[in-house]
This record gives sequence, structure tokens and C-alpha cells, in this order.
Amino acid sequence: MKAFRLDELEAERAANDGAYLQFVRERTMSVGLYALDAGELDPQRPHQQDEVYFVVSGRASITVGTETTQVGRGSVVYVPAGVDHKFHHITEDLRVMVVFSPPES
Repeated sequence: MKAFRLDELEAERAANDGAYLQFVRERTMSVGLYALDAGELDPQRPHQQDEVYFVVSGRASITVGTETTQVGRGSVVYVPAGVDHKFHHITEDLRVMVVFSPPES
């Protein structure tokens, strides 16, 4: 079994000066913690994998393809492989759990 605490993952991510911390990588999926602070720009480009975002904390908008929605704590968003997507109008520091399938390369 692998078990994690969000506060420990956030501390590890911050200590490594990165916006993204991958903490699970298995044959069929990977999981990471993505962080964007209020007002920050999201530099993402389309991924080759399907992904699911689970918003742990914060508030923002996300555009996936041509659709835009507001997200906050508890929001879940599916992004198909190859589709443009970005968080924007980040009004509260955003912490998002990301699941990639297959694993992010």
C-alpha cells in the first residue's frame, strides 16, 4: 500500500521549487500534485495522456478546448489527451491532484 498526506506532499513540492510533484507512478497511471498561486499563469501544454484534475483547494477558472468553467475545492475535471487546457483567473492559491492515464511521460 502507498498512503500519503497532503501537507507532506505540499511541503515536498515546495522544497523542490516546482509547480508539480509526481508521487505515484504505476504501469497504467501516475498521480501528482500541481500548484499555481493566485495570479500566476498556467504554462501547461496538451498532454499525450487523459487526465483528471481534483481541486484540493483554491479557486480559478479552467478552459478545456472551447469550454470554460469555474473550479474550487472539490471540483473534478476530465481533460482528454491532446486537448488544450489551462487554469486562469486564479483568485486563491490552487492545489490540484492530477491523475494521468497512462502515466505521464
